[in-house]
Amino acid sequence: MSTDLVVPVTVAVITGYAFYKKTDIFSVFIQGAGKGLSSAFSILPALCFLMTAIGMLRQSGIIEMLTGFIRPFAEATGFPPEVLPLALLRPFSGSGALGYYEELCANLETGSFAEKVASVLMGGSETTFYTVAVYYGAIGIKKGRNTVPAALFADISAAVLSVFAVNLFLQK
Repeated sequence: MSTDLVVPVTVAVITGYAFYKKTDIFSVFIQGAGKGLSSAFSILPALCFLMTAIGMLRQSGIIEMLTGFIRPFAEATGFPPEVLPLALLRPFSGSGALGYYEELCANLETGSFAEKVASVLMGGSETTFYTVAVYYGAIGIKKGRNTVPAALFADISAAVLSVFAVNLFLQK
């Protein structure tokens, strides 16, 4: 089956099953849409805070200051220093990280070590704070305990292992 048919076939199967079970599709859809909207409204304050914090971090120069502080360690360990801002932005903002990634790729030589590391890092890391804000905001969790430290450890691991993976699999 062609991948172009997956969505239409899925919709047809669900609709057919609903007719078979004599379910009022429209009322179920409206009920689900209402729950979706209430979830969206419940996470809105967390998202507004997160977007404001990201804008402040980028405009204040903190990212550049942290990059300068970490640069000697990165160079000593083989991590490309030009990818550091991406590693710092990624846990906070997927769109901010994507924007920096596109800018980075435009300024780097195609197929360079730094570009490969940035690509693996983008695919192997998560927007930790966004994800925590959305999911915890949706279900009303106030205390995350070990979630953020564990997720940040995973992000650091993704940065370190992106260099390892590129050296192991993508370098000639």
